[in-house]
Amino acid sequence: LIEPTDGILKVDDQILNKNNFKCWHKNIAHVPQDIFLIDATIKENIAFGVSKNQIDINRVKEAATHAEILKDIENTPLGFDTNVGEGGIKLSGGQKQRIGIARALYKRSNILFLDEATSALDNETEKKVINSLESINNLTLIMIAHRVTTLQYCHNIVKLDKGSIVFNGSYNEYINNQ
Repeated sequence: LIEPTDGILKVDDQILNKNNFKCWHKNIAHVPQDIFLIDATIKENIAFGVSKNQIDINRVKEAATHAEILKDIENTPLGFDTNVGEGGIKLSGGQKQRIGIARALYKRSNILFLDEATSALDNETEKKVINSLESINNLTLIMIAHRVTTLQYCHNIVKLDKGSIVFNGSYNEYINNQ
């Protein structure tokens, strides 16, 4: 998301630069560990940046389903019209993270970065979320995680240390090398 100060960044042998960064950004969604939520409804937070009258509620529900937050939303009296409070004060940490994941899915990008985005979830909920994300066609999922159990869902693990790749392989290979 930030232009390199040194070297180049290539995707599919094409150098990313000022001329094509914006086009590339349209393909990426990012879910950080700490989700920014506005004092608005759940649907407005999922469809963040979309005007109220332009929100596609079916798309919101689809994103919420894949983020494993739909049942929580449906159990509130106002459903998707429930106000989350300033910074999501009315929600648990796990609910905030799943709304963040739903927000990224609403965007319908091809590449989804999860940067410690499941750290507030219990193991069972995390497994459901990851399994649901894996069922989405044409979605490349890149997970950044410190919790080793999170890595079990990954097809390939790349471990970085001080800017260098120190491991590249499967979860089983990673566990056996520890």
